[in-house]
Amino acid sequence: MKRALILIDAIKDFLDPQGVNYYPVYEQVLSAIQRALAAARRAGWMIVHVRETHPPHHAEDFEFEKLPVHCAEGSQAVEWAKGIEVLPGEYTVQKRRYSAFFETDLNLLLREKRIEQVVVVGVKTHVCVRATVQDAFGWGFRPVVVREAVGSNHAHLHEASLEDIQRYMGEVVSLEEFEQWALSPKGEEHREI
Repeated sequence: MKRALILIDAIKDFLDPQGVNYYPVYEQVLSAIQRALAAARRAGWMIVHVRETHPPHHAEDFEFEKLPVHCAEGSQAVEWAKGIEVLPGEYTVQKRRYSAFFETDLNLLLREKRIEQVVVVGVKTHVCVRATVQDAFGWGFRPVVVREAVGSNHAHLHEASLEDIQRYMGEVVSLEEFEQWALSPKGEEHREI
């Protein structure tokens, strides 16, 4: 089974203490994302860095009816967080809505690479991570979420989202379990969900 690691919004706005949407638990989340990224790179997986960006001076952006203006294209907020550099051969996807699949090139990229399973890490669990996992499931990919490598500023919504993902859409695994099966010589034979 071919797999890809999808990093959701691993950017300074969320994961840098100076970011507008930073939350203290994200320090541990960033460390776990870095470990998951290192394991996926060593395993030779497809890596897709997804970040939220909004055109500057675009007051008509529908998302801003629910949230304050954020993640302006070209700002420091949308720069990759510490330790999340994009390496040659890795992919980037810009999104303007919660799901990394909505009106982006992600589905096409994954299908061209014959990806069957996606491992999702990033923030926020109950918003962009969940929306991406739900769409991955809907498109026929087998989603996995690494528990320690996702986070939210609302602990109860984080836990509820992980429960829903495990029950209805995919699989939630620990970081340690992920590293073991990603780097195992039989990693391609990891249980299917």
